Amino acid sequence: MEPLRGADPARIAGYRLLRRLGAGGMGVVYLARSPGGGLAAVKVIRAAHADDAGFRARFRREVETGSRVVNPWVVPLFDADPDAESPWLATAFVPGPSLAEAVQECGPLPYGTVRVLGVRLAEALDAVHGAGLVHRDVKPGNVLLAVDGPRMIDFGIARMPEDTALTASGMVVGSPGFLSPEQAQGRGREIGPASDVFSLGCLLAYAVTGERPFGWGAAAGMLLRTVHDEPDLDGVPEPLLPVLRGCLAKEPGSRPTVAEVRRALDGGGEDEGGGWLPGSLTRLIARRSAAVLALPAVEATEVSDASATSGALDASGASGVSEAAGATTAVGADLLRGRGATRRRLLVLGSAAGVLAAGGTAAWWAARDPGRAAAQGGGSRLPRLVVALHADLSGGGRTTGRAQENGVRLAVDRFNSRAGRAFDLALQVHDDEGSTTLAQQIARRLAADDRVRAVLGPTTDACAKATLGLYRQALLPMVTVSVGLDDVSPTTYRMYAATRPDDPTLAAPLVAYLVRTAGARRTVLVDDAAEGDFSWRLCTGVDDAVRSGQRTTVRRTLAAEDDADGDFRALAESVTGAGADAVVFAGGYARAARLARALRSAGYSGARLATQRALDPRFLASAGDAAEGWVFAAPFLDPTRVTAAKPFVTAYRARFGTAPPWYSAEAYDATLFVAQAMTDLGAARAERGAIAGRLRETDYRGITRRLRYDSSTYRYTDAMYLFQATGGAFRWLGDYRNVTA
Repeated sequence: MEPLRGADPARIAGYRLLRRLGAGGMGVVYLARSPGGGLAAVKVIRAAHADDAGFRARFRREVETGSRVVNPWVVPLFDADPDAESPWLATAFVPGPSLAEAVQECGPLPYGTVRVLGVRLAEALDAVHGAGLVHRDVKPGNVLLAVDGPRMIDFGIARMPEDTALTASGMVVGSPGFLSPEQAQGRGREIGPASDVFSLGCLLAYAVTGERPFGWGAAAGMLLRTVHDEPDLDGVPEPLLPVLRGCLAKEPGSRPTVAEVRRALDGGGEDEGGGWLPGSLTRLIARRSAAVLALPAVEATEVSDASATSGALDASGASGVSEAAGATTAVGADLLRGRGATRRRLLVLGSAAGVLAAGGTAAWWAARDPGRAAAQGGGSRLPRLVVALHADLSGGGRTTGRAQENGVRLAVDRFNSRAGRAFDLALQVHDDEGSTTLAQQIARRLAADDRVRAVLGPTTDACAKATLGLYRQALLPMVTVSVGLDDVSPTTYRMYAATRPDDPTLAAPLVAYLVRTAGARRTVLVDDAAEGDFSWRLCTGVDDAVRSGQRTTVRRTLAAEDDADGDFRALAESVTGAGADAVVFAGGYARAARLARALRSAGYSGARLATQRALDPRFLASAGDAAEGWVFAAPFLDPTRVTAAKPFVTAYRARFGTAPPWYSAEAYDATLFVAQAMTDLGAARAERGAIAGRLRETDYRGITRRLRYDSSTYRYTDAMYLFQATGGAFRWLGDYRNVTA
């Protein structure tokens, strides 16, 4: 909700306007108090459209069709005046999200919820068809979710099947992705109740998987796939498949009726109305209900008499007004026709009707709403938003995992100590021991725990790969610190945010050092097969960038099973025999140490480079003096050498008794990056999907780096650094762009 603006009227007919609910290209939707004291959503059409006779006629038909359909699962029309200077209509109001918003913010809905959703919407469409109408625009944005069931809205393009006003051949009317084949092809005279059944099938598939059955992208492509391709129903629970396949039949005559859809989904007819939504959605509805209760007295919404009579509307926005209001209009008139206008009456009314009773009373939620608590000047317990650390704390990656755990804990403490915060962070810690099987078990638990808003981790690439699909299905933001996957689609995995560059990008600091600092003319690239694709891609990246008329490269492959010292001696001799002045090794610390010793024995004294996979104290211990001078590219820094990180270093030493290790400061930043996205949304809107989307819009300046999404590279950061082995220790040289300038 937004406050009224200066040009907004104070009243529309007998409705006192309280807040803006949304604005689009056609008009503005307001939250209003009806003459009887109940709440209503009032849609007011812009003056520019009001002068269009065709548009006014369409609006009049919306009023007429809306008044003809009476059903508990269709939002009731209270009042309207399509002939007013600025046409308007008033419907019931509830602070529930649209289905589109619910899936975007909370992830796909569980099977039980979708089954009830299908039954109720089939009942609503049965009423629509019984009134001699076809809805024509059944889509997630036109279905609203209330505690007691869904509500269907927007009859702006509903028609009788024989109505030719919008059924001319070749005209496509509706929303691509949810249209029937006959709508997609503009076969207007074939558009009947079966078209709504097809759209209902698309809607239910979207609700249970989070994906459109005919894909995403440009409208033309979606329409083409709707007509010619079979629907993608991967992820649809088995019990739903028969009815959805029937709904999505290409020919209208092959589809079931809405009554048949209802019977197929009814499951014996048990009533699940009161508990049909998952906890994340009932909490979302409850928080929005609390925001309505926190509205100021009606008198505070008065604006000047001039604006009250002008009826002028601004021209902001470009989307349809029904979409803008999608999350805010619904619930039966029987729940909302209150007789008084006080908050006390609203609280009693809401509790009695069950609108606000989502796992607790309306008073409980109101007391914990951050906006309400702030308005009351504090004193109430802040909401607790849960983040989870998913890390390897006892396996092969435990050094990195424990460093990240400590950094996350310090970040949570830092955030919770801030004055004026709207919520507290709560932390869960889960150890996958470096096992992909355990990682998947943890991911399933976290996905099912709707208290968890975001996950920090996992630690390793393997565990990240194993859990990506599970976190994606739950729309649970997965923010990694030490993972360098480079084959994750940013469109498919919108919930994935890697706060370090991907692995192939590490070629950049190596190339810069070779060319600018070492002045290498002949480089041997050692592809360590034991490291798999990482090594091959890194060597390829360096090769492509370095090779030129003045510089040559030679590639050597170290087999995964080559463990004999003779193999490393032969490799070192090939380096000296090639007359190389630089070596790049893409393997881990143990084999890097053996190569270092072999190179020293062969008398090689040129540049020696590796990556963070060899940047390990065990390399120094194993290589001994042969480690001296090696240079390493890494996606993390040494926080003890960074001025901005001094308070963090002090706090780390005080709490853990040692200097902060690598990746601890990056984990600290990643946690506060997530917290900033949550803060920008507000506790009431900080659901999983909303956080995932907000992370791509958040610009966080941390102690180690600036985290912001670059849509051209699909990365959040390009921070990369160089270290050098010297005097039996690793010395941080700095950002490679500064070191090699």
